[in-house]
Amino acid sequence: MWPPDRAARRNGGPRRRTTSKFEHAQLDIRHEEDVDRFFDDLLERHGRLDTLVNNAGGQFLSPAEAITPKGFRTVIELNITGTWLMTHAAATKAFIPQEEGAVLSITLSPHGGMPGMVHSGAARAAVENMMKTLATEWSRFGIRTCAIAAGQFATDTFVNKYPKEIVEGVHRSIPMGRVGESEEMAWLLAFLASDAGAFHSGSVITLDGARDNWFGPWPPAAIAGESGEPPSEARK
Repeated sequence: MWPPDRAARRNGGPRRRTTSKFEHAQLDIRHEEDVDRFFDDLLERHGRLDTLVNNAGGQFLSPAEAITPKGFRTVIELNITGTWLMTHAAATKAFIPQEEGAVLSITLSPHGGMPGMVHSGAARAAVENMMKTLATEWSRFGIRTCAIAAGQFATDTFVNKYPKEIVEGVHRSIPMGRVGESEEMAWLLAFLASDAGAFHSGSVITLDGARDNWFGPWPPAAIAGESGEPPSEARK
């Protein structure tokens, strides 16, 4: 988080730093008037904005055939329309005028399909493409955009809202054998918002303990050796 100094950035020079603050507020990101009011108030108080984290979203577990048109629209409007309204307002009101800024949008892993949450899978894929597109289109304004695809994290919502069977068994679908902690997401966001992450743009960074690459238990029982060891080709 720094004052604009694009010439120094292009030439590899240092940036002047300032003390940074993180704030949040309650609003309905699906309503343009609420979003505009939020950014107008923020800029009136602080004068500038350096990083926007799009972390609002929602979904519900349901077989695809049981999702109503209203239920599907609700998830799409929150995850796609809301993200777009926040991103567009941050860019037009702050980032473009000051010629610098970053948008970090939280999406979901795995990327190979999301049975039980087709509405959310579709929405998060759209947000990832949005971030990739804007990384190119708004680079002329010094704006960086990235998506962070989160796996299962031990948030209050996950622990208390989702079925007990999922909460207690999800670690078995994660190669690292555990869910993530909120601090691990916070550290990644802090990195991307800092000088250290200044060359990241257009990326989808997956933070899920390798679940995106899930092949199942390794080695599979059908091909494991007598002691459970992975198969290997015998040397001749």
